[in-house]
Amino acid sequence: MFLKTHKSYLERALVVIGLIAALALAVACAPAPAAPTSAAPPPSAPVPTSASIPTAPPPVAATSGPAATSAPAATSAPSAGAGTTFSIAEGVDPDTLDPMGQTTTTVQNMVNYMAEGLVTLDPTGKIQPLLAKSWDISSDGLTYTFHLQQGVKFHDGSTFDAAAVKANMDRILDPNNTVPLRGVLSAITSVDVVDPSTVKLTLKQPTAPLLAGLTETTAAILSPATIDKSTPGYKKVDHPVGTGPYIFKQYTKGSQLVVTKNPNYWGKKPYYDTMVFRIVPEAATRESLLLAGQVDMIILPPVSDIPALQKNPAVKVLLGPSDRTIFVAINTTSKPLDNPKVRQALNYAVNKEAIIKNVLFGAADVMDAPIAPTLFGYCKTGPYPYDPAKAKQLLSEAGVAAGTKLAFMSPTGRYVQDFQAAQAISGYLKDVGIDATPVTMDWPSYVATMLKPQKENTTQLHVLGWAPGYLDESQQILQFQSDQHPPSGLATSFYSNPQVDSLAKQALTETNETKRADLYCQANKIIWNDAPWIFLWVQRFPMVYSAKVTGIQGTPIEMWDTTNAHPAP
Repeated sequence: MFLKTHKSYLERALVVIGLIAALALAVACAPAPAAPTSAAPPPSAPVPTSASIPTAPPPVAATSGPAATSAPAATSAPSAGAGTTFSIAEGVDPDTLDPMGQTTTTVQNMVNYMAEGLVTLDPTGKIQPLLAKSWDISSDGLTYTFHLQQGVKFHDGSTFDAAAVKANMDRILDPNNTVPLRGVLSAITSVDVVDPSTVKLTLKQPTAPLLAGLTETTAAILSPATIDKSTPGYKKVDHPVGTGPYIFKQYTKGSQLVVTKNPNYWGKKPYYDTMVFRIVPEAATRESLLLAGQVDMIILPPVSDIPALQKNPAVKVLLGPSDRTIFVAINTTSKPLDNPKVRQALNYAVNKEAIIKNVLFGAADVMDAPIAPTLFGYCKTGPYPYDPAKAKQLLSEAGVAAGTKLAFMSPTGRYVQDFQAAQAISGYLKDVGIDATPVTMDWPSYVATMLKPQKENTTQLHVLGWAPGYLDESQQILQFQSDQHPPSGLATSFYSNPQVDSLAKQALTETNETKRADLYCQANKIIWNDAPWIFLWVQRFPMVYSAKVTGIQGTPIEMWDTTNAHPAP
């Protein structure tokens, strides 16, 4: 448990959580809001997620058992999608539905129902064909030739072909467009149409994870008519018109996103006519909705309730694998945080083990490197042990006076127990003389705040999670590269170290895996010492769904797939 200074905080927090859960149940028992009735044609296929290395751990099998004793107790099993609608409650309001502008895994997951890429990631983490049925890579690693599926139509009825791929890739590669996760796609120098069913990508240098990068939602293909340079969609698409198993129908900010089945889908058509993504930031409310039968699946239940949910025969718990690191990003350009000693002090100040045990109820593992152990390139570099005396010493050496105030913000409902963890972190920082009271806001506002350019950015500390789109450090080290500072990328700590930049560049083009892993390990050690984050934990990814449904899967990159969901026999 926490040290004595935090015991009372936890007791109060648990009481409040209990009261919130009770109130949430009362709210959940009210009639569910009706889903919009106007439908559009729908699509279906394996939900494109992101690529990875085949060594990813498979999803943990769903479990069920005796009756639950948790918060809102279910008296009857949830309905398996009222009629032909399947409803999912998740905690994040989309900041954008444009594949090119994606920043958030959960939002990417929703976009994947509507838009597909050339390749995808299967539930075991292996790259598989999608809109490309096969591909060839030249011996020098500089040319990728994709042979495309034929007979595929976009939701607007236009034909998917090589010209469509070129139009999308040219848009993504346009330096005047904002593409937060462009990443390894930047290695592409040209996109050429060989014939209507063949497209060739040429690279400026060999790029080991290029194929994996094409599995990300960022590289999803939209109808060329919707992204033409003469239209506003070239800069930002509001309603993605892709080739996916579902078609955009309606989005209500702060409420829900509704998509409908594509009757002309080229692949296996999904069972459910409509998917409704309900935006519910509070975990206890999501749980209440599921147990009351008002939704069919929830993402991130209250972690304290997982044992009881696993015993509830009305639901199944899927403990999906995750590569997500949770951290407090430190604005390394803001005084006194520009001093590495101060950043190291913040790492020593926080008792990560106690927070995992008492706030996250064990649903995470302490970070001992800047990346998750599942990623290629991982090597142990830490941890920072809990040592408040050392934290005070470092702060004193850096000339930081007791009572120094730092701006601290955290989302609510985006990650497992995120704001509750932020409150505990605040308590530990206070113990070493740092006044950092966390504030929260809705997710779109949060993203907009942290992604302001450095000269306009007033953040100092903010809780964030990072789940690479594929299990390779090339995707994690983006958070530490100086060319990825907002608005060019998502490196919101504004950390800069020329040696790290050089090692990252070398590793990206190195084809020898042993040498490549060593380059990343060298970079990890430097990053750990520079401490641009308060390195916290690698979270797990629980999902819960009605026992009346089957066919739901998780992926190694913290995504879910319900396109093959159907009523259980």
